[in-house]
Amino acid sequence: MGIYIHFTEEQKQRANTVDLVEFLQRQGEKLLQSGREKRLASDHSITVIGNEWYDHALEQGGLAIDFVQSFYGLSFPEEVTKILGGEQGEVYSKAKEIKQTEQKPFELPPKNSDMRRVFAYLIKNRYIERNVVSFFAKQKLLYESCEQSADKAKEYHNAVFVGYDENGVPCHAHKRGIYSNGQSFKGNVENSNPCYSFHYTGTSNRLYVFEAPIDMMSFITINKNTNWQEHSYVALCGVSEQAMLKILEINPNLNHVLLCLDHDAAGIEASEKFQDLLSKKGIKCSRLLSKCKDWNEDIKESFNLSAIPSEEHPQYIIRDEVCSEIKEYILKIRKNDNSHSKLNTLFEQCNTHDTEQMVENLKQLSALSLCLASNEYRQMGYILEKDKLLTNK
Repeated sequence: MGIYIHFTEEQKQRANTVDLVEFLQRQGEKLLQSGREKRLASDHSITVIGNEWYDHALEQGGLAIDFVQSFYGLSFPEEVTKILGGEQGEVYSKAKEIKQTEQKPFELPPKNSDMRRVFAYLIKNRYIERNVVSFFAKQKLLYESCEQSADKAKEYHNAVFVGYDENGVPCHAHKRGIYSNGQSFKGNVENSNPCYSFHYTGTSNRLYVFEAPIDMMSFITINKNTNWQEHSYVALCGVSEQAMLKILEINPNLNHVLLCLDHDAAGIEASEKFQDLLSKKGIKCSRLLSKCKDWNEDIKESFNLSAIPSEEHPQYIIRDEVCSEIKEYILKIRKNDNSHSKLNTLFEQCNTHDTEQMVENLKQLSALSLCLASNEYRQMGYILEKDKLLTNK
């Protein structure tokens, strides 16, 4: 039975006005700048500003208390206690009032007179095929910007990847720094419409989905000897599904989506989320994995250059280890009695305070359950090997 904790209205209001940026940073969370907002490094679909948050994948948001409940899975008393500092005596700052400024219309960055720097960067630094760069430049999907610093003392050049709506009006732009020294800048132009990020529409039924424009152009470079212009491509400029869904809405002939997101934990999680989303819409979905972290790293490796390796999801690694152990238990069970009475005994043995022993009992219980399920299938006339039951993901 839970302990009842009474909170005054003043305490609830104070908890809801806590600055989420400060709160999350003090919880050890890494935040990334995203325009006026901050984006969680662990989940790029969630943005926070002041005491407000929004999950772009789930299309829901709210204030501080709602966030702690959603993100940390706490009960109402627990979440309010955590925000108010609990027994640690921590005090979090109140979020500053968000000034409601009039939203400026989207504008493309000013163009440079040529694309010399962009061509050099993409071809020599990112190893993208010249014909691929020329193709997107001729389609007016790519150009070089020329912008001045606030004091007009410096001039900045970026590669700009443009996204158009169904009427051919530019309403999204992603800027990528083209200087090889130091940390390269990248980000979306202010007030870009996320539904229309960098994309190309072909004539086939296939849509290839990427995180970034350079990933997309790298994949095309790798497959340059195919009729790649027949297919459609979209770079999400992040991991929000909005641009993918919009292009599918506008082009109903696209009924096969191939997810080409990064081969890392964030890319794996986003791909699984997209697969569930598309499956509910009845759209065929496949996943293509780069050998390294992403498709540009694959190109680097092909030239024997240093490349960032792929990263498997930690939970997948644990899953595979556990499945391997369960498989060993299955082999032992085949030689012994696998009656229902043993199933009940194992189930009772799981009720222990010894966590390590409980985990081992659960593995044995899983193995025995799979053996019994396989036998039941056989009795019903379905031949299904235990190994297939175990590996059916």
